[in-house]
Amino acid sequence: QVQLVESGGGLVQPGGSLRLSCAASGSIFRLNVMSWYRQAPGKQRELVATITSGGSTNYADSVKGRFTISRDNAKNTVSLQMNSLKPEDTAVYFCEYHHVGALKAYWGQGTQVTVSS
Repeated sequence: QVQLVESGGGLVQPGGSLRLSCAASGSIFRLNVMSWYRQAPGKQRELVATITSGGSTNYADSVKGRFTISRDNAKNTVSLQMNSLKPEDTAVYFCEYHHVGALKAYWGQGTQVTVSS
């Protein structure tokens, strides 16, 4: 089992910044993938950014150049630095973890990000 705890959400004005963090604990495999997803009201959950244990990253087109995902393998944490936030970034953001090659995914409880003036 893997437990994920997110933090760092909140209310920010358009153009502002927020940093989300996710701490993983439990049965962490050396080869793993950690991601951030988001879900806005009435919409499907969508992938925001992914980072492998080797440091490879991938981003949704909508956040490229504005968001940066990073991780600390020693601490089993992943972060999402969000800059130039837009109202359309408003959503609940979820941290996700899975072992490389595994079908089972683990999810955090989610943290609300609201971008509004």
